[in-house]
Amino acid sequence: MNRVLVVEDDANVASALVRGLRKAGFEVELETDGTRGLRAAARGEHDAIVLDLMLPERDGFEILEAVGARGVPILVLSARDALDDRLRAFTLGAVDFVAKPFWMEELVARLRARLHLGDTREKRLVAWADVCVDLDARTVSVAGVAVHLTRAELDVLVFLAERPGRAVPREELLARLLDDGADARTVDSHVARVRKKLGAASSAIGTVWGIGYRFDPSVEPRTDRRDPEPR
Repeated sequence: MNRVLVVEDDANVASALVRGLRKAGFEVELETDGTRGLRAAARGEHDAIVLDLMLPERDGFEILEAVGARGVPILVLSARDALDDRLRAFTLGAVDFVAKPFWMEELVARLRARLHLGDTREKRLVAWADVCVDLDARTVSVAGVAVHLTRAELDVLVFLAERPGRAVPREELLARLLDDGADARTVDSHVARVRKKLGAASSAIGTVWGIGYRFDPSVEPRTDRRDPEPR
């Protein structure tokens, strides 16, 4: 069953979307404000997103800017349908735009079409040593065995893996976590847990003193149980 995240603050529209999408065979998660919608989208657990633009706290453009490049089809559903808004949505990663008022049958048909296209796209994988990270599915395996990472741990790993060889400041990783209570020590804790779960292959995540961390898949896996030396 395909999982769809709906981010819509209008109670009537949200109710109609949930009913219609479930009737069409989708598993639906509903969020009614931009902040919760962004956090849900950032988890990477959905096959598609139906996104309103005019939302409380954070608007739909902020959500698109944060997650629009991850490969999950995002269908914008909005009464804000001026050409500039449509073009901006597509630029930020939307794959389709449906104006309100809308026909539920059309929205379902468009969503199914986009999911079908999404299934045929080449997967983005990062593999080193015995680790495989699927950047789109946001899954991690070590020696063919799935490894459970929390949302924050996976965010940190994917952010680093998408920037091989680059010294990534802690501040960038902190902004990626979307956690108002997090600080630099929180980032270090997440990295430490990721290293522990990846075992010997964690040597690919090096420490850059005074800056943050660097992902380098060419580094040989360590043969002892100590954390990799800072670099």
